[in-house]
Amino acid sequence: MVESEVFCAYLLRCNDGSYYAGHTDSLEARLAQHQTGALAGYTAARLPVELVWSEAFPTRDEAFAAERRIKGWSRAKKQALIMGDWASLQQLARNRQK
Repeated sequence: MVESEVFCAYLLRCNDGSYYAGHTDSLEARLAQHQTGALAGYTAARLPVELVWSEAFPTRDEAFAAERRIKGWSRAKKQALIMGDWASLQQLARNRQK
């Protein structure tokens, strides 16, 4: 029996309070890379980082699409996602469409 891969979109809170969205096929390994600064770039300059949200997807394309959507969101909308505040998330989405 072959195990199917699971892909995740995730959101990190950086030391400076900013958020970083990404996707991966190994959340634990990717988180360790971010936390040690092994990945040059945004998070390496803002250590330490904390995983504040993640969601599994059946395909890499879906996880990547979620990452891209979240990267375009306002800080308030990201915070609503982290808190699981679906009412605020929907309201913020409606406000942006106007």
